[in-house]
Amino acid sequence: MRYAAFLRGVSPSNAKMPELARAFEAAGFGEVRTVLSSGNVLFSARAAGEEALARRAEEAMEARLGKRFATIVRPVEALRALLTSDPWAAHRLPPGAKRVVTFLRRKPPAGLRLPVEEDGARLLAVDGLTAFGAYLPSPRGPVFMVLIERTFGKDVTTRTWDTVGKVAR
Repeated sequence: MRYAAFLRGVSPSNAKMPELARAFEAAGFGEVRTVLSSGNVLFSARAAGEEALARRAEEAMEARLGKRFATIVRPVEALRALLTSDPWAAHRLPPGAKRVVTFLRRKPPAGLRLPVEEDGARLLAVDGLTAFGAYLPSPRGPVFMVLIERTFGKDVTTRTWDTVGKVAR
């Protein structure tokens, strides 16, 4: 089965993609390929629970790289289905809004009321362990990340809609 791993906090300054791929190979995953340089890894593995695969990847990164990046795994087929669903259709986005997907490790807080909005950043909907938001670029920087962390905590990772599309292809 084909999976995508989304790692939190990876950038070219703290992880080299070839080393990251080798860590996934050392974990026993096949057909490993990184996408972009922001901690997106495609791999093949026997069908297994997403949390178990994430744990295996995190342990391999720690052993091979000396670093552990929080990892959220999703089946590639689920990402492809997500891409065809257009989760923003029910929401009016202003021109120039950037669409983002936040992958959650655990269910959102009980009683969460959406949308949540702050400084042009909006959290619009949640479907299972996936949240959808949008933001307008701001001179104040990534205010949407503050809103995401305040709403869901730090055990999440966020990608642009375009990045999700590149990973799922």
